[in-house]
Parts: sequence; C-alpha cells; structure tokens
Amino acid sequence: MKGNCRKVIIEDQSSFEAFVERASTSPVLAVDTEFLRDRTYYAQLCLLQMATEDEVVLVDPLQVKDLHPLVPLLENEQVVKLFHAGTQDIEILYRELGCVPRPVFDTQIAAALLGQTQQVGYGALVQSVCGVHLKKADSYTDWSRRPLSESQQRYAAEDVVYLPRMYHAMKDELEEKGRLSWLADDFEHLVDPARFAVDPRERFQHLKRVSQLTPRQLSAAREVAAWREETAQRRNIPRKWVITDEQIVEACKRGARSIDELYMVRGLESGLGCADARQIVKRISRGLDAPEETWPRLSKAGKNESNVDVEVDLYAALARLRAREANVAFQTLASRDDLVSIARGYDEGIELLRGWRREIAGEDLIALREGRRALCIKDGKLAIVEADVRNLTAAEAE
Repeated sequence: MKGNCRKVIIEDQSSFEAFVERASTSPVLAVDTEFLRDRTYYAQLCLLQMATEDEVVLVDPLQVKDLHPLVPLLENEQVVKLFHAGTQDIEILYRELGCVPRPVFDTQIAAALLGQTQQVGYGALVQSVCGVHLKKADSYTDWSRRPLSESQQRYAAEDVVYLPRMYHAMKDELEEKGRLSWLADDFEHLVDPARFAVDPRERFQHLKRVSQLTPRQLSAAREVAAWREETAQRRNIPRKWVITDEQIVEACKRGARSIDELYMVRGLESGLGCADARQIVKRISRGLDAPEETWPRLSKAGKNESNVDVEVDLYAALARLRAREANVAFQTLASRDDLVSIARGYDEGIELLRGWRREIAGEDLIALREGRRALCIKDGKLAIVEADVRNLTAAEAE
C-alpha cells in the first residue's frame, strides 16, 4: 500500500461524518464499492472505499446506516471524484443517495486515450502507471460477511489508494498531449442519471435469442419482459428467478395463451406458480392481439448486414489506422454500430462524428463515403489518400 497513507475502518456515524468533513478540503476523492447482486435485483452495497491523497477509509454500510452526509462532498465541484470503470459504482451511489458525483475522472476511460486497451483492468493500469503489482485474490469473496479478513481489507483499500497517483500522472500526460478536454463528454455521459433509468418496455431487446422472434411474437415478448422487470424490481430478486430469457422467447414463440400451453416450456411447470403463470399468459395474449402498427422492431442492426458489410470493413480499416496513429484504443474511437450507421448514410446521433472522434477519424470516414478519400497500400503500409474524383467519375461513366 502507498507509503504513509493510513487506512481506517469506519463503522460508526460520527467517524464517517468526520472523514467527510476532512475530505471536503482535498482536491481529489477516490471512490470504489464492493457489492453483491447474486440474490437481488438491486445491488446490495457491502463496502464503500474512499481515499484522499493521504488517507484511505473503508466504510461499512452495514454499520453506518446513513450515508447521506456524503452527498455534499460528491457534489462539491472543487473535489474531483476518481473512479476506475466507475459505471456500477456511480449507479449504486445514485440509487443509495439520489445524487451523482461531479466532477469525475475515470482512469479506465482516460487510459484509452493514452494507448491502453479500451477496458484495461485496474491491476494492469496500476502496474503500468505506478509500477506496483497487485494480488487480486479477494475479488470474488462474500463482501457481506463480517468481520472482513485482513486480505479483504487490503484488497479493498488497494482499489482506491493508487487512484490519486494515477490521476495526477494521467492528467499531466493528457494535458501534454492536448487531450484532457476530449474526456469532458465521456465523463458527463458517465454520470448522466438517464443511464440508470430502466424502461421495462425496452427490456425485450436484451433477451437472449430474441432475434428468433417475428414482429408479432416480439410484441408478446415486450409485454412479458416488461412484467418480469417490474416483478423482479418489486420483489428485489434477479430477473432470471422470475422467468429466464430463454423461457420468455420460447413461450412467445409458441404463442402460449393458456397455462397448460405455457407449462409446455421446459422448467416452467416446476418453477412458476399459478398466479405468475396467469399474468404471463395474459401478457402474451395482449401482445399477440395488439394492432400490427404497434408491433416493435429490434432497433439494433444485425452484425452481418450484407448490404453494408463491405463498407463497414473498409471504414473499420480506416478507423483502426487513425486510432493507431493517435495512440487511442480503437474500440474507444469507433463502435461497430457507429460504423454501420455511417455506412448507411446517417450523420446524426453518431458518437464517432462528434468532438475529438470526428477530428481523428470522423471527417475522413465521411470523405471516404463521399468518394473524396481512398485507401491504398503505399510502401507496404495502409494509407489514406485524396481520391482522384475525375478518374472515379470516368470509371462510373464507363
């Protein structure tokens, strides 16, 4: 653990509030959480780790019952909140406290602009930036059990203790490269509360094997998946404990309008009570009987669209080249969905065509689509060149 940085386990309200008061004068606050989600719909917060530049605390939320004194600190614009792959941590804080931290700096997101892979792990990044090898032996332990072992405490503390040092090193390098401002939109998206809102009627799109369903069957799946989401939330149990994805798809494919038909799906007769079964067949019937104009369509395009596959491969080659030249992770620069959308002629609502991504590759992709740029092999390497529009026009005329 970092030199003179002291570690404190906080198990009472007054000690927690005293730390919050001390941390309010710190320029940074590193944050991480340990939680369980195996038996619940909502994550159960089991430990809250925080660190300033000279102090690490492990807050036990099973003992400290009111975490709301943390809200002013999380919202303090003078204190940068540090995370690594912080999406789930921020979601938990939002659910527990009703607020999102601002401003934030996520070392995983930032690392992608400094030549690391898109989802570089915390241990690998600590090794790269701080030269410290971490032993991650306790990543899958039961964090709800008490007392915490010494190895659990060490593991939890290490998850935040190096974040301030990494932040300063990465911030300096990003400023030197003129890339710090590139992260503003990504960090704002990270803490957007809309990301954590669940629309039950959109959950059907995430069902496994949902692409097997016809639009009419999708209408039924939308109804059942929405009911399952609301039921799981209300009971605070995992979705699959209500009914699995595969069972929803099979029931809707069969068009089960009665309990007997529903119980033909493997595992449902033994695992589903009559009350829930009645609700499911009711939802299936509602979806199947809905007017055709209300049937949903899957919004996500398939990965093998024959009409744009060639163009997407070409655009991906260009984007990979620009990512390599800029020393940016390719996946951070360009998603396949963005490349497909550009290949289909869309320009709006595409992340690749905004901000720094547009500057690095977006403009070239548009020019390639319009025939103003071309890819070629030059001196044995892939190169982007200005297209000879006159020759292209002549060739088309022939």
